[in-house]
Amino acid sequence: MEPQINLDTPYEVINAESRTPVLLLCDHATNRIPTDYAQLGLPDSALQQHIALDIGTAALARLLAQRLACPAVLSGYSRLLIDCNRQPGDPTSIVEVSDGIVVPGNQAVSDEEAEFRLEAFFWPYHHAVTHTLAQLWRHGPAPAVISLHSFSRYFSGLTRPWHVGVLWNHDPRIAQPLLRWLHEQHSDLVIGDNEPYSGREVGFTVDHHAGAAGLPHVALEIRQDLIADPAGQAQWADIIGDALEAVLSNASLHQVEHY
Repeated sequence: MEPQINLDTPYEVINAESRTPVLLLCDHATNRIPTDYAQLGLPDSALQQHIALDIGTAALARLLAQRLACPAVLSGYSRLLIDCNRQPGDPTSIVEVSDGIVVPGNQAVSDEEAEFRLEAFFWPYHHAVTHTLAQLWRHGPAPAVISLHSFSRYFSGLTRPWHVGVLWNHDPRIAQPLLRWLHEQHSDLVIGDNEPYSGREVGFTVDHHAGAAGLPHVALEIRQDLIADPAGQAQWADIIGDALEAVLSNASLHQVEHY
């Protein structure tokens, strides 16, 4: 079961007072949908799937925030309402069909409704990210941004072999040493370099908040069956926590560079 998230606001900030120059982000932390939307016309079974949330990432973010003593910002509503990791207006921002499942409540969404979802669910989350980054930067060196996601093992009839993927675009400062560390310390794992998705194609959140500002950043994709329960979440919090501690200990990383 995913952790409870306070829905008074469409986000949650963990360790808000921390000054550790690392920010964890979770764009798809929950499957929650306001009652007025009647689950967008979907059954409970659909809302338990990857189309509604990144399974296991909220718990992983909490464990890593505790381990690294750093802040984390988690989204408060389902990606089915509006995807916080997509450019507003993009066809994948409010999906009518996701992984073959028709979303009745997203059919022919009006401009007014799309704008409402932006103002109610999307921008408050991103404003919280901006605010938290600003707080870190005012009181320390340039913070590193780590975005956490999970992916399904089976997709479009194919079995994905990767256990974890490291997604990046222009900035190699975290991604490349992280890939090396994971390969050296966990030779039994299948580690994807821009797999199963490419950071050169998808990555609104890290591009918007970190890439444009020259902050070091990376997105991590963990296979969701590996973090679907507390034991797996604890195991992967150790794996990712060890890796991040090793890579982020490089003080020269925490500076502005544009690529």
